[in-house]
Amino acid sequence: MRYSILAIAALVASTTVHAQDADRSVKGGITVAGWKGRIDRRPLGQGKTINDSKFATEGKDLRLSVGPAAFYYNPANTASGDYTVKATFKEHKMTASHPHSYGIFIGGNDLESDTETLMYCIAYGNGTYSVKTFRGSAVQTLVNLEKTPALKQADATGASTNEVGWSVKGGKPSCVINGTTVKTFDKFDVVAGDKLKSLDGTYGIRVSHNVELTVSGFGMTK
Repeated sequence: MRYSILAIAALVASTTVHAQDADRSVKGGITVAGWKGRIDRRPLGQGKTINDSKFATEGKDLRLSVGPAAFYYNPANTASGDYTVKATFKEHKMTASHPHSYGIFIGGNDLESDTETLMYCIAYGNGTYSVKTFRGSAVQTLVNLEKTPALKQADATGASTNEVGWSVKGGKPSCVINGTTVKTFDKFDVVAGDKLKSLDGTYGIRVSHNVELTVSGFGMTK
């Protein structure tokens, strides 16, 4: 019996590791003027850097070949008060064994410090979305892989195209996917000691690891 339990535990561990495919490395780094990036702490601990991905222009669009999960932003892109930030993400053929994510973050403050704060809404090709806040190494999950009919799911190759964004009105931020509000938060739900410093701040792009994306229409309107 002991042998069976250990064997099952080993199998589960092996399956988990397989599902969490390793971060790849892509040559290129960031070549778009004014933009910066920051990878998550986990791949940073594995020796990865922002230069293990390629972030470039493709005509009027952005082209991302991502290694480690990261945030990309231009410090000049800031928003305050009431605003809308959005972009259309075209995920190319998925090479991983499970869906990865892409989306928009807002409320970015102190992004080059150890206590950076931001909040993102991300979409997955399987029709789910998540919302999380970062405050340094502390991550708070506000929505965890919730299904929504607003998302266009990936085709047989794993490719998908979705518009993801945020609309902030009267201090209430709403995650908006393909023109549909999927979740609205009260300000006190997201601006707190363990979450955001403010809804005002830098906005940018959030991506999971190992994705191939074309990002179009990225920007902010009042």
